Amino acid sequence: MKILLSGANGQLGRCFQDLVSKTDTVLALGSQELDISNLQAVLAVAEEFRPDIIINAAAYTAVDKAESDAARAGAVNCHGPENLALAAKQVGARLVHVSTDYVFDGSGSVPYLETDAVNPLGVYGQTKLAGELLVQSVLPEAIIIRTAWVFSEYGNNFVKTMLRLAKDRPELGVVADQVGCPTYAGDIAAAIIKLVAGNAPGGIYHYCGDRSVSWAEFAQAIFAEGESAGVLASQPKVNFISTEQYPTPAKRPAYSVLSTAKIAAYYPASDWQAALVKIIPNL
Repeated sequence: MKILLSGANGQLGRCFQDLVSKTDTVLALGSQELDISNLQAVLAVAEEFRPDIIINAAAYTAVDKAESDAARAGAVNCHGPENLALAAKQVGARLVHVSTDYVFDGSGSVPYLETDAVNPLGVYGQTKLAGELLVQSVLPEAIIIRTAWVFSEYGNNFVKTMLRLAKDRPELGVVADQVGCPTYAGDIAAAIIKLVAGNAPGGIYHYCGDRSVSWAEFAQAIFAEGESAGVLASQPKVNFISTEQYPTPAKRPAYSVLSTAKIAAYYPASDWQAALVKIIPNL
């Protein structure tokens, strides 16, 4: 297959390139090579390359910055996916678009289904939801994958931040009243590959980790594995704090657990603890 990958330098983009079959031809473009908010640029690349599959791993993910940079967030998260959908329609390609748990307000208490009502709390979630709706309006057969709490060996993420801070501090305050499922980007990439290979029907799919934790509990798991792997000399003490004690410009969902029942027919939920064991020794 010929695969056009946007967001090639992000966590998911890098992991996808690691996993994709050597028999496939991949045109992997970062934001410097392809600004997905530029329709003419997107159409030109698609017309020249003629992909069978377009995978959109590009996004404006600076959740707090989006509150004061709504125009750029909207250009990338709303119109970028729409442009890729238009390109996919023009060349007859399948589109896989990656979205987020932030389309929900986090007021739930049971894992969110794909059919549950959406109600984003901030600009990031609002722009990602708008992107989903635009993709569906252009290309109803597109696959949309909502995921959450993404980490990997690449880029900047919570795992790397916690390990860096742990080397200098004997104790850390970490938010304990936000709950979600950590998700290894390599597993998201593998799930995408399985969905495409299985010719999965279009629509929304949820994909995340197999066990829910708070950020504080996730930090404890990171520190335990960091010490076990010899990356940390010792584990810092984790002080459980509230969201109110760690104010941010953007409001976060308190409950971000997604149900993976629908996607389970193609790929199991992310075993994030096994992923920590795999990546931490190499960080």
